[in-house]
This record gives sequence, structure tokens and C-alpha cells, in this order.
Amino acid sequence: MVGGGKPFGDSVFAGHAAAGAAAISASTVSVHPLDTVKSLLQLSATGPKQKMGLRQAVDRLMSVSGPAGLYSGLGWSIFGKLPGVGARFGTYELLTAFYKDGREDNHVYYSEAMLAGITAGAVEAFLSTPFELLKLRSQVGSAIPLKNTANVVQDSFPLLSKLLPGYVPDIRVWNGSVSLLSNLSPKHPDMMGALKQHPWMLTGSGKPPLPSDVQVPARVIALEGWGALWRGLRPAIARDCVFSGMFFSSWQFIHTAMLTWKSVNMNPEPRNLDEAGPVHPLASSLAAGFSGVVAAAASHTFDTAKSRSQCTVIPKYIAMERRFHKWRAPGIWIERMTGISPADRNVLFRGIGLRMARSGIASFVLVGSYYFAIDQLL
Repeated sequence: MVGGGKPFGDSVFAGHAAAGAAAISASTVSVHPLDTVKSLLQLSATGPKQKMGLRQAVDRLMSVSGPAGLYSGLGWSIFGKLPGVGARFGTYELLTAFYKDGREDNHVYYSEAMLAGITAGAVEAFLSTPFELLKLRSQVGSAIPLKNTANVVQDSFPLLSKLLPGYVPDIRVWNGSVSLLSNLSPKHPDMMGALKQHPWMLTGSGKPPLPSDVQVPARVIALEGWGALWRGLRPAIARDCVFSGMFFSSWQFIHTAMLTWKSVNMNPEPRNLDEAGPVHPLASSLAAGFSGVVAAAASHTFDTAKSRSQCTVIPKYIAMERRFHKWRAPGIWIERMTGISPADRNVLFRGIGLRMARSGIASFVLVGSYYFAIDQLL
């Protein structure tokens, strides 16, 4: 017991929780500009003439939103990282404690670290996917100019509020797309008006709304349903399982190597690695940063697939038609299992350098700031 009658264990847990939250927030803020540019590269068009380079992505973002655009979606990112990363490390610690139970030393084998990391990654993906969807759509919106929709009267088209609630189309593009059909000989008394209210014509281009038009949670739920918040869950699970498995196994390998090197130079030589003492916080942070780079490279293709899946708007009536017709996702079995679209095969490695840098810096800052916060609080 300590002063005030509160258990000492509660104060230690609160200190670790506060340190973890501060470390997650610091790492997220430090790398969010890299994440924004990486997302824009991943979501650019697939055609060779439409491919967006790094400089083009930055120039477009700056021309539309300025430097503030680099931090678009930062709030959603932090809200998603807090439960996601917390669940990743918490699940890993619980599983490795089970592995170490009854052993003389405190050692975890690399295969055990990888299996625990895979499980932890699946938990993280489920918790953070809704926040990542909102973050991605906010990032896309920061690079797209706002539409001038002042002259659009939504009440003129009653089907609009039913099938695309909350969406306001560009009236100029809308009329232009309908004019392409003007050479038809109409038998309907108002064929042009009827065509305008066709579901695929409601957006003015014959396509679903842009993700930048459906980035507010209320609009996402109204247009696409509650299930849309977990769109991209399959590639997210694949990404986070691979990332966490590679991250923790690599970190465990480097940590063991550093302790072994430290114990060799000790006199007398310790009986096991536990007696060698802890690794220096800076060395542990560098090991985490290197592990983050390796894990990001191994899991990047699934990250691209997740980003492109989450920025595809599928209205509820389209999803209902797919279920009614028992629509089957295209591609080979591994693509269907992990949620990769065959149309994205040539773009899966876009932004890999930025993501490797982002993950390395974020992991370094996360571990380093956590140790610093613990040293100040406890």
C-alpha cells in the first residue's frame, strides 16, 4: 500500500498505460505525413499514364490543402492506434507469458514470438480497421478540390436520398453524362429525367461516389451500412498478422543477440540471459526500428490491398444485389482469401519505401518514448 490507501500495483499499471498512450500518440504524429503521402501513392489510378509519383502526390496535396493536408486524418489514426497497438502488445505479452510459464529462464523461442505476433496482429486489425477507413478517406479528401454544389437541389430527385443518402452530385458533370444518351429516340415521356435517377447515374459519372464524398462516419453508415466500417478487414488481418509476426520474431532475435553479446563480455559469465541484465533503451529502440522496417517490407502488398479496398465506395443497394446474385470475388484463391483485387496486381508495391521508413521511425519512436515516459512517471 502507498499513501492514500491505493494499491501500489494500480499506480504502476496506470503509469504503464499512460506511458503507452503517450508513446503511441508520439509515434503516430511523427510519421503521419509519410503515411498520408504513402496512401495517396497507393490509391492513385492503375494506368501507366495515370500513375502518380512522389513529387506529384506532394504537389497535389499542397495545392489543395497546404501543409495541413499532410496531417489529414491524424485524429482517426491516433484513435485507431491506441486500441490497436495496445491490443497488439498486450496480446503478445499474454501469449508469451503462457509460453514462458514453468521455464527456468525467461526465454521465448523465435517461432513462439512469431505465432504470438500473428495472433496479436489479428486482434489489432479487427480493432483498428474502422478508424483506418475513416483516416484513409480523410487523407484522400485532402488531395481533391471541393465541389461547387450550391446550385444542386437534392429534393428534385427523390431516389437520390434513398440510394445515396447525404451525397450531393456535381450538376455539371451530371447533365454532361446524361447528354451522351441524347441520340436515343425516347418513348418515355421523360426519359432524361428517368435516366438521371438511375442508381449509377446519380453520381453524375456512372460510377459510385468518391471516397472523399463519403468520409464522415454518419455518411458511411447511411450510404454503405455498418459493415462498411470493417471493409478491408481481410487484407488488414493478413497485413497485421504478417507485420506483427515478423516484427516480434525479428525483435526477439536481435534482443537475444544483444544479450548474448553482452553476456560474453561479462566476468563471471552469467548462467542465462536473464542475469545479463536489460538491454540499453537506445539499443532496444534501434532494434524495434529495424524490425519495423523488415515487417513493413514483408506485409506491404496487403497494406496496399487494404487501402484500395477501403477507398472503394459500395452503396448498400449494390451490396444487396451482390448478395442476392451470390456474387463471388474474382481472382485466385489466395487473392480471394486475403481480399486482393486482381486489378491491383501491378500496384501492390507502390509506396513500399515510404511505408518502410514510416514503420521504422514509428517503431523507434514508440519504444524510445515509452522508455522515456516510464523513466519519468515511475
